[in-house]
Amino acid sequence: MLRFLRGRLAQLVPTLFLVSVIIFLLQQLLPGDPALVMAGEERDPLVIEQIRRQYRLDRPLPMQYLYWVRGVVTGDLGESMRIKQPVADLVREKLPVTLQLASMAFVFALLIGIPAGIVSAVKKNTAWDWGANLFALWGLSTPNFWLGILLIFLFSVTLGWLPASGFVSPFEDFGRSIATTVMPAFVLGNAIAAVLMRHMRAAMLQAMSADYVRTARAKGMLERVVILRHALRNALTPVITLGALEFGTLLSGAVLTEQVFSIPGFGKLIVDAVFNRDYAVVQGVVLVTATTYILLNLLADIAYVLVNPRLRG
Repeated sequence: MLRFLRGRLAQLVPTLFLVSVIIFLLQQLLPGDPALVMAGEERDPLVIEQIRRQYRLDRPLPMQYLYWVRGVVTGDLGESMRIKQPVADLVREKLPVTLQLASMAFVFALLIGIPAGIVSAVKKNTAWDWGANLFALWGLSTPNFWLGILLIFLFSVTLGWLPASGFVSPFEDFGRSIATTVMPAFVLGNAIAAVLMRHMRAAMLQAMSADYVRTARAKGMLERVVILRHALRNALTPVITLGALEFGTLLSGAVLTEQVFSIPGFGKLIVDAVFNRDYAVVQGVVLVTATTYILLNLLADIAYVLVNPRLRG
């Protein structure tokens, strides 16, 4: 296990380096000049020159990259060109919002997708199987923004049960915080649940046709024990990796949902930064998201080994 961890950790450094280079280079492809945007309508040449010196935009690209990476290593992601606030502070402010939303969405996805996949596989070619597949098709084909608007109209406008938009920290009012995030969390979790259901069904069908399952049945074990103890444990192995990656998708893919429900999370932060040509914020948010993806993949590999001891060798 320790050798496995050392091998995975050794891959993190070159991966993060490559990711940082790609993020920095792609950032340069954004249209517009941030110095001209910050200079205002008058665009005084002296002011533009001062802005370029202050943010090192007058340096060659390799030097700009080295300055940026040196700051990232020390925890300094730069300063927002628009609001003059450290990017690290913006990340610390917005990340918990998106983390709460993504966590709730992932809980919805697990509670719906995993049981639906198991039932669909166990009850293959029955009404239960058809219903689960119909749900998966609906979840995959329904646009998040349309479902969000529909839920707002039903539960906020018509019934008045939930607030239509906004966000309240759970440390301020836990009940109100849940009320403001339950609809966007369901919208995000709905699509992930459909993906998990399809993969869970396929993995369970494969596991239930394996020799060890047939042997367990031949020994006279209860069908419930065969499914939960033997088939399910092995079927969860590929789903774990998928779940970790889908959680990363929730962190970075909540842009439209956060816009629909006016939630001040990562999605809104990066959209505003792109429109304002705020290079430092875009770089910081994308780097944090990419790093989260890599770490989640590492955690998925560890969970993969813990669930399936045969891979520890």
